[in-house]
This record gives sequence, C-alpha cells and structure tokens, in this order.
Amino acid sequence: MANGQWYPPEWPDRIRALEDGTLTPVTPRRAATVLLLKDTPDGPAVHMLRRRASMAFAGGAYAYPGGGVDPRDDDRHVRWAGPTRAWWAERLGTDESGAQAIVCAAVRETYEEAGVLLAGPDAESVVGDTTGDDWEADRAALVARELSFAEFLDRRGLVLRSDLLGAWTRWITPEFEARRYDTWFFVAALPAGQRTRNASTEADRTVWIRPGEAAAGYDRGELLMMPPTIATLRQLLPYATAAEALTAAPARDMTPVLASARLRDGEIVLSWPGHDEFTKHVPTSGIPAAGAPGTARPTSAPSAGGGSA
Repeated sequence: MANGQWYPPEWPDRIRALEDGTLTPVTPRRAATVLLLKDTPDGPAVHMLRRRASMAFAGGAYAYPGGGVDPRDDDRHVRWAGPTRAWWAERLGTDESGAQAIVCAAVRETYEEAGVLLAGPDAESVVGDTTGDDWEADRAALVARELSFAEFLDRRGLVLRSDLLGAWTRWITPEFEARRYDTWFFVAALPAGQRTRNASTEADRTVWIRPGEAAAGYDRGELLMMPPTIATLRQLLPYATAAEALTAAPARDMTPVLASARLRDGEIVLSWPGHDEFTKHVPTSGIPAAGAPGTARPTSAPSAGGGSA
C-alpha cells in the first residue's frame, strides 16, 4: 500500500453493480464531525481517534469526533449564541431547522466522543471541567439517545456557542457504499479549562497530532484514513494557529465532494473531484461479477454508525 487510504475490498464489485443497475444507492444520513484544534509551540495540533478494528465502517482508520444528526434537534428550540440559524442555513446549504440540527450534532458529538463541550452559561463564556460524575451521567444519556441535546442544554442552563465553530468542508459518501453519510466538517479550538479524553466506545486510541505529522504517517502507510480525513489534514497545513484556521473557515467552499466511479478500458476509475491524489484505477479482470457463484450480491443497506470523518 503506497499510502494509508482506507479502501474496502468490496468496492469494485459494488461499483460494477451500481453501473449495471443492480444496486440502488442508499440515501445518505446527515452527519457532522469536528477538527478540534489546540496550539503548540510547533503549530496547531488536531485531536484524532482511531476507530476500533471491529467497527463495520472504517475499522482501524483515524478520524475526528463525529456522528449522525439526531432528528430531534431539527424541531426543538435550542439555546443558541453566535451567528443566526439563517446564517448557518446559508453557510451549510440547508434550511434553518436542518442547520440547527447539524450544528447541534457537531457540538454534541464532540462532547460525546472527546468530552469537550462548546457551550456555556451565556453567549460570552464556556463551561470549564466536564469530567465529574454528574457530567458523565448526562454524557452517557446523550450517547444512548435517552436525552436530546436541547434537553441537555436546558437541564444545565447552557447556551450552544455556534460562534466557536467554523464550517470547513462537506463530503458525501460515494453512491456505491452500503453506509452513506452527508457530512459537514467543522473546525473549533479547544476551550480554555477543558481537556480531551477517549470517551468513545468506537475508538481504541486518541491522539493530539500536528496535521503535517499525521499526513506524513498516512503517506508512509502507517496511519489509515479515509479520503476526507487526509484531505482536511492537508488543508490545515498553511495555518500557524488554531485562530488562523477559524478565521479562514467562513471563506471556504462548501460545495459537497462526491466520488464518482466509471468503467473504462477494462478498469474501474474511482475519483474525487478536486482531489486527484485519491484517484484509483482498479482492473476488472479477475473480479467475480456481481451475483456470480461464490459471491454475495451487493444490496443496499441502511446507514448506521458514526460520522464519515
């Protein structure tokens, strides 16, 4: 393997099934993920987690805290600070209720998986230490979906600090994947007084790592990542501080990145627009046809699991 790109062995068979019309694309599930940054003497570091090898989606790959949108966050009023829901709707390319739910997912998942909460008692402050037993009980209830994020904020008397987030990019899982996500990526700085921890049951390791160091590990084939993860790491390289990255976020293009696959001259060509490094040429010779004896015929499957970071 020339690099650490996550590449499931079933992709060629599923791509061919999509081409011949025997596979129906799954509707992508909305998701959000956060590149949590902190400054170091050598530049900003990003918080990453390694997904457990047993995970059905991207097992063993390094990713960011993230996961699916909770539909309950579309409708219920959420205590809110920062840009308006209308501003976020335009920025994220959705309606106001959808924008609220996506931003809520970004903040909630960061709390669920990293123990970091981008919320405070008012529009000017952020909570401090969130490691007490009472905080952990609420976090567990959020993970179990026994408690909605709006209910959690109300219970705590907290305001969601949307101004601490910057929308960075948007990727949609390819149509031939069994689990698909429409994922909005955000950047945020680690609030003063808070610290990360591995609070996720989906991860077996977490690290603070400089984007250049992580990208080098990927290039050597030592760190496994999905295309959007390594792409966003490379996009962080020009910034000397977390604040610089946050300042740059509002000007970034949020046009969704969606991979395309086509059959050409006896091979499958898989590409991501604007990201030539991920283009793959997969020979079709030797790959059993979908539905052939000894192979499983690809079928659509419901989206499940965490975010596609």
